[in-house]
Amino acid sequence: MSRDAERRGGLLRRHRDFRLLWCGETAGKFGASVTGVAMPLVAVSTLHAGTFEVGLLSAAAWLPWLVIGLPVGAWVDRLRRRPVMLASAAVSCALFAGVPVAAWCGGLSTGLLLAVALLTGVATVFFQTAYTAYLPSILAPDDQAEGNAKLHGSASAAQVAGLGSGGLITQAAGAVNGMFAQAATFLVALLCLAGIRHREPRVRRAERRPGALAGEVGEGLRLVAGDPWLRTLTLFGAASNLALMGYQTIRVVFLGRSVGLSPALVGGLAAATGAGGVAGAFLARRAAARMGTARATLLFEFGLALFALLIPLTSDGAGVVFFIAGGCCVAAGVVAGNVIKAGFQQRYCPPHLLGRVTAGTTFLGYGTIPLGALLGGALGSAFGLRTAMWITTAGIPLAAVFLLCSPLRRVRDLPVSPQEPEPGGDGLSAGGAGEPAASRS
Repeated sequence: MSRDAERRGGLLRRHRDFRLLWCGETAGKFGASVTGVAMPLVAVSTLHAGTFEVGLLSAAAWLPWLVIGLPVGAWVDRLRRRPVMLASAAVSCALFAGVPVAAWCGGLSTGLLLAVALLTGVATVFFQTAYTAYLPSILAPDDQAEGNAKLHGSASAAQVAGLGSGGLITQAAGAVNGMFAQAATFLVALLCLAGIRHREPRVRRAERRPGALAGEVGEGLRLVAGDPWLRTLTLFGAASNLALMGYQTIRVVFLGRSVGLSPALVGGLAAATGAGGVAGAFLARRAAARMGTARATLLFEFGLALFALLIPLTSDGAGVVFFIAGGCCVAAGVVAGNVIKAGFQQRYCPPHLLGRVTAGTTFLGYGTIPLGALLGGALGSAFGLRTAMWITTAGIPLAAVFLLCSPLRRVRDLPVSPQEPEPGGDGLSAGGAGEPAASRS
């Protein structure tokens, strides 16, 4: 079969290892979305937690990115990525299964939920960093754009199904028992990863330099700070994630308490907004090809983000349309932007540095997520849920100021290598002591 004929078959049809990776990642995203509904509802309905405690729960899940994100990137570059992913999936499966077991034994508490959120967050840091660096090793460069679009698109579809199912599972089986769904999906992910045939080469001992961890961590930060493209996208990601997490943290409580919706309807609305992410993944490559990757990024990350201001207008009855419209546009913009930036990262950064570069960008980009979760909970407690929604959703389009004041505004496409000079600059080298760059995911 010719190469063109093979490509017409699509990655999922012709690439067994990618298909397994896709299935495992999709299953994990589905379970994470179920937990995104079930965990706050466990805290609210079973443990009678307040708005700030719900925010603290979300913050605990993301805090590990801020604490261990940088060294994990250097560790991942020293190890084969697939075993790291397998271990992370196994740990998460056991932890989530332990929540309903603890409830049956009478040991469920807010402290236990916080511990589970924190430890699964640690596992997620290892998994996501290894996964980002692992994907380019099983896909040819020409297939990476399609692979990123399929992974982000399926993740959004899984989010739609997971959020909707989360509300239904919570109503039918109880919020605590809904945690079994997350454990089961990590078991599926574990089995899929175990079935991948591609084996990475062992990291040479010469590359495992004793005492070099601090230097490698510092190198990752220098890579992030030294390149204008990476720096811009990372600062934007940090500001955007602060606002997004603030809004998402109080979303379930806002819909349940301020708007007065049932758990099933809350999950249904969250699922409906997730459909925007599927659309964003579908449109990303097409928009980038038509108008350029840089211009498409501005369209998705700023133009669609303006519709976030519809969300605080949500009310019972027909007023839920505001939530659906605003949420769909936000989800479409985020997912489409991530598809474009993931392709940029994988092409722009040398493979042997991808782990620590990913860690450098995610340390800053994801590091604001626990702060956003605390901010959302604190604003909700201090000013009321609707006012807090106005403040946090306004921050979503405001984050794009970093993009509008950067070189990205003056070009059609993002560069494909560090040697390409940016407007008004000379670019960076990716040589032996070089400073390649990547983007946040």
